[in-house]
Amino acid sequence: MLLTPALLLFAALTLYPLARGILLSFFVTDYGFAGARFIGLENYADLLGDRFFRRASWNTIAFTLLATAGEVGLGLMLALMVNRRFPGRWIVIPSLVAPFVLSTMVVTAIWRAWFHFDFGFLNNVLRAVALPPVEWLFDPDIALLSIVLVDVWQTTPLTFLILLAGLQAIPLEVYEAARLDGASPRRMFLDMILPLLMPHIFLAALLRSIDSFKIFDKVYALTGGGPGNATETLSMYVYRLGFRFFDIGLASAAAVVMILIAGALAAVYAARIIKGADHV
Repeated sequence: MLLTPALLLFAALTLYPLARGILLSFFVTDYGFAGARFIGLENYADLLGDRFFRRASWNTIAFTLLATAGEVGLGLMLALMVNRRFPGRWIVIPSLVAPFVLSTMVVTAIWRAWFHFDFGFLNNVLRAVALPPVEWLFDPDIALLSIVLVDVWQTTPLTFLILLAGLQAIPLEVYEAARLDGASPRRMFLDMILPLLMPHIFLAALLRSIDSFKIFDKVYALTGGGPGNATETLSMYVYRLGFRFFDIGLASAAAVVMILIAGALAAVYAARIIKGADHV
């Protein structure tokens, strides 16, 4: 009985929209079921033949892999650096976390100024070292990497905090025993710290990969999916189909594909974490 309100909310806010989206993916419709025509799996077949969908899928996968790897790697490096006492540590940690508390619109406004071709901070740095300026958001070859850079800057603090908590949960006796055995810092990290930290690394990678896979706001605010469709992700693709062209059936099919991929990704990570926990 105590779970009934929560179950009702879950059914109304999650199960019903999910089931409706799956059903709409089998119809041709510009809004709902009124006047909709059943076409079976034709929307999914159309997606496979759509080069914009394939490009959006590739952009999403590339963004997810690059952003997750960058954020976990940089977060681990920062956590190792501050996992010891040093003067000014009390101000360093809040400074590292600061970008994460900013809203996405503020972050994108800051980076749009930094990316400006004529007056931006980044191109001024390049000119100062005699390098040519870069069209950060308008060059199809680097626009997606520029968005990855923004995401890494804003979201690395999350992985940093997760991994720092993992490091601080390792008993001091582990470090002392390693030092008594004469282990070098490199062997201590590879043989003792990294295995103990692995569940936290997988957790950080899981959270960031799922969040990166559904990236929409930064792409919308920085490039709108352009230039061309060089930065269009699956979320932008679904938005364009559903809210600009009102092809709700095809947009629903693309959303279902996104859910399946994200669910499979989460299942892989969850299975790995559960397997690791069983061996503890």
